[in-house]
Amino acid sequence: MAAKDLDLLTRAAEAAGDIALKYSGPTAKRWDKPGGQGPVTEADLAVNAMLEDMLPQARPDYGWLSEESEDSDTRLGKERVFIVDPIDGTRSFAEGSATWAHSLAIANRGEITAAVIYLPQRELFYSASKGGGAFCNGKPIMVAPPAPLKATKVLTAKPNLDAQHWQHGSAPEFHRSYRPSLAYRLARVADGGYSAMLTLRRSWEWDIAAGDLILREAGGLTSTRLGAPLRFNNASPLLDGVVAATPGTHLDLLQALDPKGPGIAGH
Repeated sequence: MAAKDLDLLTRAAEAAGDIALKYSGPTAKRWDKPGGQGPVTEADLAVNAMLEDMLPQARPDYGWLSEESEDSDTRLGKERVFIVDPIDGTRSFAEGSATWAHSLAIANRGEITAAVIYLPQRELFYSASKGGGAFCNGKPIMVAPPAPLKATKVLTAKPNLDAQHWQHGSAPEFHRSYRPSLAYRLARVADGGYSAMLTLRRSWEWDIAAGDLILREAGGLTSTRLGAPLRFNNASPLLDGVVAATPGTHLDLLQALDPKGPGIAGH
């Protein structure tokens, strides 16, 4: 079933790309969501409408969770659930950047079993199914080889380096970089470009779900900021931060983090 689900997600992501590329980000109509939840554009809504029609129609017994759809607790009674971010990195899309992605996943009893992350303007298509390995543009990918933490490249926002989050009052030494899309950050760890992705704030499931499986199938590890396994289709679809990395770096970061830290840093 996971392989057939992956085929479905692949077709859906390609169709999403076709729709999104019809819009110019800087000229697309844009609104700010209430409660400081960030922007949404007409492209996000158009992609979401297509996906919400296509995917449940193909799998009517699956639940639905999307950033751009009104949530319903009916998904909680479903064994399998679509978890979708129509455009991850909306702010970048609206600014005309190419670093945004379609992020589509399926969870089975809380575990992701099929996933795709597609960046149409970068021509990057990441995919994975449970037990089937991880791929970028059809070629197998693996996480980076082991390295001391101070030699690793970590994708994270500056607020995550604040002393309050770390043991001994300071963040450990590593090379920090940043990408606006959480899904793309996870994919870059999966393809070996970086050793870790770290976010210490509560994170929406739709930002993380697809990258979780792709990274794990590439040989990496994922957890909450406290080291607990990531589980999806929660009543409140939020995760308690995310540490996603090569095995050695994952352990190094968890040991350096202060478990009593506030966990509310920026993405």
